[in-house]
Amino acid sequence: MSSGDRREAAPAAGEVKNGVVSGDLSQRQIQSEPASGVVAPSQNQRLRLNPSKDHKPESYDDMQLDFSPSIFSSLERYLPPPMLGVNREEKVKFMREILMKYLPQGERTRVQRHRDYRQKIITNYQPLHRELYNLHIGNFFVPPFVKAIQDNTEECFRSIISEPSPGVFTFEMLQPRFCELLLAEVENFEKWVNEAKFRIMRPNTMNKYGAVLDDFGLETMLDKLMETYIRPLSKVFFAEVGGSTLDSHHGFVVEYGKDRDVDLGFHVDDSEVTLNVCLGKQFTGGELFFRGTRCEKHVNTGSQTEEIFDYSHVPGRAVLHRGRHRHGARATTSGHRVNLLLWCRSSVFREMKRYQKDFSSWCGECFREKKERQRLSIAATKSELLKQEGEYTT
Repeated sequence: MSSGDRREAAPAAGEVKNGVVSGDLSQRQIQSEPASGVVAPSQNQRLRLNPSKDHKPESYDDMQLDFSPSIFSSLERYLPPPMLGVNREEKVKFMREILMKYLPQGERTRVQRHRDYRQKIITNYQPLHRELYNLHIGNFFVPPFVKAIQDNTEECFRSIISEPSPGVFTFEMLQPRFCELLLAEVENFEKWVNEAKFRIMRPNTMNKYGAVLDDFGLETMLDKLMETYIRPLSKVFFAEVGGSTLDSHHGFVVEYGKDRDVDLGFHVDDSEVTLNVCLGKQFTGGELFFRGTRCEKHVNTGSQTEEIFDYSHVPGRAVLHRGRHRHGARATTSGHRVNLLLWCRSSVFREMKRYQKDFSSWCGECFREKKERQRLSIAATKSELLKQEGEYTT
């Protein structure tokens, strides 16, 4: 069994890997204090399963919030009907209670410290290529990708996208010049870090090298990338895991090679949808290996033959997959490889998942268990009918 096939390396329930805490954690019930003239939602009131299509969400850009304003606008369509007519402050209070369930007090303190840390970087770091900090369609993306997104149909998406293995989508995305500029910006940031003797946070718990792009000013650009380009694709290919409601991200680069990380163990991402694009440079090895999509309950189960797939990186080419699609990276045997990662998340999906037990629409093992239950039920029914037919003929 190769290093890419080690099942025991996948995160078990309650274990932290690559920013993921697997297993169910107890959560506080949603509560909201009543406002004057407003009937507050009851303690067990939940978000709607389907969004209110006729409701136009409000803008929260002018409010001081703990989370991105786009998260609140996205979540608003899923509010219970009694909440849709209340004022913005009451909506924010209700939605914030939901979001804060995923940020206990210790985590909130960490978030505030990280906000201060990020502000210190942005205040002192001087960007090398300022044109990277705003999304420039013509300079960033290859024309076929831009046209497909603008046409915004599944047929156009599939005309530029390959699906070499179920749930793994690949396509040409970034122009060489953009890759060069981003690589130079990352190198410039790392140079500043070394000269300033500034201790930076790494992208996740598994990568010892690389940088969080959001931390030095690229958050707005990456947010636009997710909303305008990744969410339309995810709405078509990953609707069952919140692809149409992606509302936040974690953007970073990872580095492999000599004096860098060599490989990456078997894991799942803290995302609903992951975008992975190779930026360069010259290298050998470093293949991604995929081993099937799993929910928390089945993350350590074995892989079926049809789920085993290896992918070789090409600069500028993107890979798009579910965050729960188990994967890892083989050793980069020579050269230097740098990849751009965008973990895209949906607060709506994460809330809905609390009330769901069957994930057979996307978890390979849930699907097999469901098919087996159906097979056994059919077999039992058939056996009973044959038994009754035998009794009738005798």
